[in-house]
Amino acid sequence: MQTVKLFSDGSARGNPDGPGGYGTILQYTDAKGELHEREYSEGFVKTTNNRMELLGVITGLEQLKHPCRVEVYSDSQYVINAFAKGWLSNWVRNGWKKADKQPVLNRDLWERLLAAARPHEISWNWVKGHAGHPENERCDRLATDAADAMKEK
Repeated sequence: MQTVKLFSDGSARGNPDGPGGYGTILQYTDAKGELHEREYSEGFVKTTNNRMELLGVITGLEQLKHPCRVEVYSDSQYVINAFAKGWLSNWVRNGWKKADKQPVLNRDLWERLLAAARPHEISWNWVKGHAGHPENERCDRLATDAADAMKEK
């Protein structure tokens, strides 16, 4: 089973109703030891930071054509803790309600993320944002550039 690294970041300017974007990098090393990379980004006119964080990971997972071991790296505790701390499984079990009985925000994207994650073995890794992590910094630039491009629309 191929191992893939997925790095992702989201950005929103004027959260919650301003323009936003995500940036994602997929990396894998082939049998010859050669590193392969792909970058993805997209901007949206009106969105939230959390939606962009989710969409970055979803986009990366949806690019994978067969089951893989995926190491996801994100500075979003919202995304990482949903898996690492079991929030997501609790939300599903409780009919998409949080512990306070309020509906889970971004359910559409959480459901899409669950579907995209299903065929893969995934480890969820939090990285500190804006701390010099090379791929996280690249994803941040991709996300903010995509968000900034939406300001002009």
